[in-house]
Amino acid sequence: MRALMAIGMAAALAVGLTAQAPAELKVGDMAPDFSLQGTDGKTHKLSDYRGKTAVVVAWFPKAFTQGCTIECKSLAENGDKIRKYQVAYFMASTDTIEDTTAFAKAKTVTLGEGANARVVEKQEADFPMLADPTKATANRYGVINPERGFANRWTFYIDKAGRIAYIDKAVRPATSAEDMIARLGELKVQAQ
Repeated sequence: MRALMAIGMAAALAVGLTAQAPAELKVGDMAPDFSLQGTDGKTHKLSDYRGKTAVVVAWFPKAFTQGCTIECKSLAENGDKIRKYQVAYFMASTDTIEDTTAFAKAKTVTLGEGANARVVEKQEADFPMLADPTKATANRYGVINPERGFANRWTFYIDKAGRIAYIDKAVRPATSAEDMIARLGELKVQAQ
């Protein structure tokens, strides 16, 4: 009898834990609203863009790392092409706003340590980068990598109605801007 009760309690607990985990977002879902501080000194809320413009949120793992530096450089160098579309676009991470701001403004980034260290030149970000140090928004978007504890490099394309139009889970940092531009065209985001 006790064994059956223990099994029943374990099953109920497992169901309860499963119910608490957010469902994986998919195309067509409403994008979770957010209110995140940006490197431009403003607080950006997804709901402020609804009905006005498409939004792209490019989650990245950590400031001052190789892939993130390359992705930021790609987006900064091609901002004029991205801005030809009616879109607000951001990079977002679970870094603090101080780290995110320093990264956005850095023109050179040292990668690695000691003899293997190398300096990478990058263009200053000309778009807001968002900080989510509490990981609350990252958790709602399902981007937290459980082994590493920070965001996966995933990009969410959100239409004017606030619905997820596409999720890119295979972002290539070196061509992230070109890929974003192509995807905006495929999704038929209006030109400016």
